Amino acid sequence: MAIKILVVDDHAIVRAGLKALIQSDPSLLIIGEASGGLEAVSLVGKLLPDVIVLDLSMPDMDGILVTKELHAQYPHIRILILTVHEDEALLREVIRSGASGYILKNAAENELNEAVKRVFSGEMYVDPKLLPSLFRQKKSPSAKSETIEEPLTPREVDVLKLIVDGYTNRQIGVELNISVRTVEGHRSNVYEKLGLHSRVELVRFAKHHGLID
Repeated sequence: MAIKILVVDDHAIVRAGLKALIQSDPSLLIIGEASGGLEAVSLVGKLLPDVIVLDLSMPDMDGILVTKELHAQYPHIRILILTVHEDEALLREVIRSGASGYILKNAAENELNEAVKRVFSGEMYVDPKLLPSLFRQKKSPSAKSETIEEPLTPREVDVLKLIVDGYTNRQIGVELNISVRTVEGHRSNVYEKLGLHSRVELVRFAKHHGLID
């Protein structure tokens, strides 16, 4: 069964391009389009898409407000934010608002459809250009600049968020449709890459980097 998609962008020519790209994949189905945030909110209840490809910057209601409202009403619907902004702070705000993905408008053509499929499957998608910055250590006056040498993969980000939410390995496996052994591997990678040793440290890290409120 094809993945049902609602495309939301205030520029008609951009919507046309997005639809053409998405429709080139037979596993994806455009079921509607909206030219603004308010229209999108009114359409979602009628169309019930699986994934919403949502422009971040719109004049009537921006993508973050739309995401917060729709995520509260329809938490099962995945929202993929589409934007021109390579902005770390915006990325974090988008994640906190409940979106499942963040992709840049200048991404390679094949990346959009791949991102749609990944968020539909329950993963979080972050544009590869921004993924390292998501986990960049913040500098303090007395500390040297330090970055994580090996950034987390999107799947490890998913696992991190569920650990922070208190999920057990078995519950994470059910949520992400992966085996407990695979969860254990991802969990180990998360702690090793971040240099952390407990869930308390992981929660503190997530709060410090704006991944949770």
